[in-house]
Amino acid sequence: MPNHSSSQPRKVRTVPSSERIDPTDARLLLALTAHPRATTVALAEASGLSRNTVQARLASLDRTGAVDSFERRVDPAALGYPLTAFVTTQVAQRRLDEVGQELAAIPEVLQVHGLTGDTDLLVHVVATDAEDLYRVASQILGIPGVERTSTALVMRQLVGYRIAPLLRRSAAR
Repeated sequence: MPNHSSSQPRKVRTVPSSERIDPTDARLLLALTAHPRATTVALAEASGLSRNTVQARLASLDRTGAVDSFERRVDPAALGYPLTAFVTTQVAQRRLDEVGQELAAIPEVLQVHGLTGDTDLLVHVVATDAEDLYRVASQILGIPGVERTSTALVMRQLVGYRIAPLLRRSAAR
């Protein structure tokens, strides 16, 4: 699977049609989603493809960046970080890249999204407890170029990260 480092900025991009996932790729990815540790042979059987085709398509999906890192599967709570929060952040525009680099240096920062509107960044963070969340939020506010923050604690997750519904739609084309 891919070696994409989540600390590297990922720009929102339009994928050329030559790199888009086709119905065959979608079937393969659905099989991989259902059985993430399946062997190439098992994925071939589940998707109705040959082993060589599965290997070639997985390599292509990895090369184009269509498949994200394994990190998404690790639950921060299992590492001792049961609290999740989102910190909306307003930033001096000329310092946006610098702020992004500083945020990437904070281990508790899982993701940072640049937004349109009044808020510049949506920062997804985890913490060990309320005191730790206060520390992380203070660390973010202390970054030069950060003008204002607001922290919202996640009380419960109603829909977890998922891609299977979109893969099923793509596979049906």
